[in-house]
Amino acid sequence: MTDTTAVRVDTPGSPDTARLLAEAARAVDAPDLVLAVSRNGVRTVHTGGSGEPGPVPRELLGHELGSASKPFAGLLLARLVAQGRVRYADRAADLLAPGFPVHPAVRRITLRHLLTHTSGLPGLPADFYPQAVPRWSTDPYGGYPADRVVRAFLRARPRHRPGTRWHYSNFAVSVLGHTLAAATGTPWEVLLHQQVLAPLGLDATRLRPGPEGADAVGHRRDGTPVPALDTGGFTAAGGVRATPLDLLTFLEAHLGGPDPRDPTLSAALADVSRPLLRRGRRHAHTHTLTWFHHPSPYGPVLFHAGATLGQQAFLGFRPDTGLAVAATATRRVHRADTFVATAYGLLTETPP
Repeated sequence: MTDTTAVRVDTPGSPDTARLLAEAARAVDAPDLVLAVSRNGVRTVHTGGSGEPGPVPRELLGHELGSASKPFAGLLLARLVAQGRVRYADRAADLLAPGFPVHPAVRRITLRHLLTHTSGLPGLPADFYPQAVPRWSTDPYGGYPADRVVRAFLRARPRHRPGTRWHYSNFAVSVLGHTLAAATGTPWEVLLHQQVLAPLGLDATRLRPGPEGADAVGHRRDGTPVPALDTGGFTAAGGVRATPLDLLTFLEAHLGGPDPRDPTLSAALADVSRPLLRRGRRHAHTHTLTWFHHPSPYGPVLFHAGATLGQQAFLGFRPDTGLAVAATATRRVHRADTFVATAYGLLTETPP
């Protein structure tokens, strides 16, 4: 069943955007799908999917973001740096466990290394897999709590010297979350709310499942529902839940100008959007502190995708034209999946 909803369609271009979203939605097979676009603050939202819509509109349901949570962690770190509470060059082990004996390579890992996937840490701790594999499709993370993540970091033996190679790591970003909580004496959930969610007015964004009926339900490839994800000790890397409308608000903040009322937040938003490093063959891939950074015919695009056991999310914005795209789907990613490519196409191919 398909349902198209246009939100704040109040400029001549918005009906065209609605048609564009409806056409794009036909390429994605999922029980629930939301494609949301903001053009200079004017929003158009398409909702649809093969499942029956529930009593709560799809764009108002909380969706699991998976790795698309990382831009929230990045903005939090950037704001703490702007406030002078930590520095990018601070060594994580010194903040997390002062005086604890660690491998020399671990001692050199900084907050910047953790966030930018250049710490030398693997994607997940080695001892994560024995407990996760038996429940890989139901609850792989819930049995690995925060204290195990910290212990795994403190006894790690990185394969590469920090700062020399890029390797995507949920482990590293999770360690960043625990380190910032230790450095500020504030639990991660409270810290994220104080520094990012509340200042941006993201009232429907949280780190835990909401009341019954408030969250989207994920599905396996065959359409079987899956339970809400428990991220265990990996919350900073993948635990955010948000409505598509809140995601647009988050992206629009990255497209706004400096706010004299909150200079540290403005500085943080600018910092996470600035190209920082290159990787890959001929250094063709550019990254900011927390976003993938690609060229497009209409200027650079910044984006991040994520997936959980039964849901997917995509966030992206185009600074030069004021375009933002937020997309969610309630089906587990699979080899022939078109969701990310469709959302990425909306971001890179939509004319100004």
